[in-house]
Amino acid sequence: MFFLQLKHELWKLFGKKRTYIGFGAFLLVQLAVILMFRYTKAAGAIRRALEGGGYSAVDFLTAGTIATQIVIPVAYLLLPLYVTLVGGDLVAKETEDGTMRMILARPISRLRLLTLKWSAGTLFSFTLSLILGGFGWLLASFWFPQGGLFAIQIDGGGPGGGFAVFGPAEGAWRYATAHALLATKAVTLLSLAFLFSCFNMKPAAATILALSVMFVNVILMNIPWFADYKSWFLTHHLNLWQWMFLQTTPVTRMAESLCLLFGFNVTFFAIGAATFQVRDIKS
Repeated sequence: MFFLQLKHELWKLFGKKRTYIGFGAFLLVQLAVILMFRYTKAAGAIRRALEGGGYSAVDFLTAGTIATQIVIPVAYLLLPLYVTLVGGDLVAKETEDGTMRMILARPISRLRLLTLKWSAGTLFSFTLSLILGGFGWLLASFWFPQGGLFAIQIDGGGPGGGFAVFGPAEGAWRYATAHALLATKAVTLLSLAFLFSCFNMKPAAATILALSVMFVNVILMNIPWFADYKSWFLTHHLNLWQWMFLQTTPVTRMAESLCLLFGFNVTFFAIGAATFQVRDIKS
């Protein structure tokens, strides 16, 4: 029965037009960036960086390299927007439309209902992250050859700097693993928006509050004087996906961040569920 109800929640989620805004935006942004790399002088900077490091541009100016350049700004700016948009809708939109009262009139507990909605949102977040990676590599393959992977190291608090290069096989699995880890960022931000969605507020307010919490973390984390406290901020751990593009992967630090993100998700869900449990939906 749980999976039947989850299927129903997925039908509702993917039946909304706004659910597909993120997929369309990712496709357009990726296509625009790839065409700029292909038909402008932008690829020359990558070529010079490779040749300056003693690497052949023929081997590393590839589809994987271009796809990796795309994912960094998209994951920082667009991904949080679209997952919080969906997360803020999960509960607040149905309450606003008045359908929540009808749903709760049926013999289903509020906790079960929230679990179903959060599970549907989690599946959406994983799908969005993996589509981002798959489309990026596929589209880049039309204009650039396959080969090694060159990654600028924006370390997000991890060790290392400069750039890293990987062979074709290692580059492919690092790219795939990075996007699987990127899904944990998407799920956590969705859970944060879901938390606010459980309060008595409009869906847009839940989305804006979740984005505000994230951007406040970004601002505080990037103030130089707070460098010693970087690991205290949520966004530091959200960025663990990009550590897969470091020449030496900090496995222990990544495991710690994954455990903390799991704790954040449980906390967000628990607070949201406790708040929704005592709400008077009729008000």
